[in-house]
Amino acid sequence: MNFVGRAGRAPRPFPSRSSGGFQMRIAIIGLGMAAAPHVAALRALGDRAEVAAAFSPSPERRAAFARAHGLPAAERLDDVLDDPSVAAVLVLTPPSTHLDLVRRAAAAGKHVLLEKPLEIDLDRARALVEAADEAGVRLGVVLQNRFRASIEEGVRLVGEGTLGAVVSVSARLSNWRPQSYYDEAGRGTRARDGGGVLLTQGIHTLDAMIALAGLPDEVTGYATTSRAHRMETEDVAHAAMRFADGALGAVSATTAAYPGFPDAIELFGTHGSLRIDSSGADVVLADGRAWRTEDGAAGNGTGADPMAFSSLHHQRVLADFLDAVAQGRAPRVSGREALKVHALIEAILASSDASGAPRRVGA
Repeated sequence: MNFVGRAGRAPRPFPSRSSGGFQMRIAIIGLGMAAAPHVAALRALGDRAEVAAAFSPSPERRAAFARAHGLPAAERLDDVLDDPSVAAVLVLTPPSTHLDLVRRAAAAGKHVLLEKPLEIDLDRARALVEAADEAGVRLGVVLQNRFRASIEEGVRLVGEGTLGAVVSVSARLSNWRPQSYYDEAGRGTRARDGGGVLLTQGIHTLDAMIALAGLPDEVTGYATTSRAHRMETEDVAHAAMRFADGALGAVSATTAAYPGFPDAIELFGTHGSLRIDSSGADVVLADGRAWRTEDGAAGNGTGADPMAFSSLHHQRVLADFLDAVAQGRAPRVSGREALKVHALIEAILASSDASGAPRRVGA
């Protein structure tokens, strides 16, 4: 199915595997540390996707990327966007650049797979999503925890009512980042990253919690920069949540928990409990049934090396994006779906700025 952008260009369709197994040509924009798991995912799906070009404004990064991965590098972004054979772009640049890049890619008729977060604040995130919608291109967001077997099973159990009515939900992120991480220019600033632990690290765990329990109606939050770091934005945040159906919840997120501990999501219902850790999920039901589901991926990136994790779930994000373009549907984590976690984070920070006054949550 073809989609025509405002500039009048039709994105190249991607045939399904059953129609011949053609590859979608994808360009990578942004060659920082986030590129590694995406390159691994693209290689694993090499029968379905081909890297047409990789771009960074830094000649040094382009050269290093080409040497490390043996993939072609483009000297100009316009060369990528003007190439009619490129059907989609994978955007891995700092958050503050996302709105402009998505607007340019959408106007050129390119589908977009965007590394989280959408942008540095909710207003810019909404504008980004609207730009993709208006151009008629597919917009997927890399929130890969949605593709973990544990999260998928939890979503199914909640949806089927197996756990009963949800009464409590909590999400905990206890990461460690050394000061050298925040000493990198722009890291943890409002201008480049838009925020600290919530928008950069906690977004994955909070998004998974939303997939399970939905958005709360109201939050009361506190966030601060602790004595563990010198940085502009928050490295510790806590919040209490109230849901429309009466359930309560809690959020805890930090990058000051040396040496880093596994994330956890707990959901308690009237018929049983679900506990998700960094490698899988434990389910215990009131009727005596109990089991564990393993995610099958090594590493979690909770410590000093934020990239210490498997690319397995990036592969699943990419495969779903390819299917979405082929089938003319929205990706599972579309831009509009990703707005939900941005709305929650913005409400927590707004409550903290207002000395803990409750804030309504709305995407």
